[in-house]
Amino acid sequence: MLSKANVKKIPAYTLCMAPMIRYTDRHFRYFLRLLNHNMLLYTEMITASAIIHGDTQKLLCFSHEEQPVALQLGGSNRQELIRAAKIGQQFGYQEINLNIGCPSVRVQKGQIGVCLMKTPEIVAQCVEAMQEAVDIPVTVKHRLGVKTRKQDPEYTYERLAHFVACVAEKGCQRFIVHARIAILQGVNPKDNRSIPPLSYETVYRLKRDFPSLHIIINGGIHTLASIRTHLNQVDGVMIGRAAYQNPYWLHQLDQDVFHATAVPVSRLSILESMLPYMEACHQQNIPLHQITRHLLGLFYGQPHARAFRRIITDFSQSPHKNNIDHFRTLIEKWMT
Repeated sequence: MLSKANVKKIPAYTLCMAPMIRYTDRHFRYFLRLLNHNMLLYTEMITASAIIHGDTQKLLCFSHEEQPVALQLGGSNRQELIRAAKIGQQFGYQEINLNIGCPSVRVQKGQIGVCLMKTPEIVAQCVEAMQEAVDIPVTVKHRLGVKTRKQDPEYTYERLAHFVACVAEKGCQRFIVHARIAILQGVNPKDNRSIPPLSYETVYRLKRDFPSLHIIINGGIHTLASIRTHLNQVDGVMIGRAAYQNPYWLHQLDQDVFHATAVPVSRLSILESMLPYMEACHQQNIPLHQITRHLLGLFYGQPHARAFRRIITDFSQSPHKNNIDHFRTLIEKWMT
């Protein structure tokens, strides 16, 4: 039976942007919010210990314009997770998400990430502790299962359902499910995003078996047609690298999925809207190439996209890479 403290109203989100290490930083999230006003954005995974012992301001600071934003934590130490979740709430994040999906060797050595699927009781205890410590929802992102080696027996649906039931009992109402298992040995993190086969039907089954939970599907989703198909079966869709490659797609989804009434904004207007933000970051001594690298895909599939990417790349490697006026000049030449 759930305690009253563990039952929190959780907002429904039809679309989410996946947390991606080295990608979904504050600058990329600001850029995305210019493109899509409705989806939930996530931070990169940040370990609880890094937040407690590192440069908290640098790790967690973000712009109000990015909201709604969820903070994804990595960890398994309850006391550290409690402290990190409280700090995240103080910074203004609207959700705390626990990473139970990352298969990297470094993460495994820290006994966090996807290896925690082997110990659902520990995950449940961590979720319960954070739920009691903060007023915002605590959610979990996980895989369909985990195997040590590729040749090991398959991780059964019954184990997956037990994991979800165990964590849900402690108050977690939203589960973001990457529709693949993870393989801990012999497959690197990049290949873990493609080699284990996708099983969307397994995620659909979870929703059928746990109808009261908010189930979001993730993995290999890159078309509007597939999004519509998934939304007939689950509550939400999480998009990852397809949106990083072609970020303007998210603006189109604002129209197609959310039926946004605002007049569509051109790619060029989005680029122009980024310039004041870059100027403000420049005033804070933030290296501009940390921002411009996220713009590479803005003109994906458009004429002269290659020339635009070359400008971004050349700028980031030039002696003037922190000169906003130099960047403006390059863009003006490209436009003409």
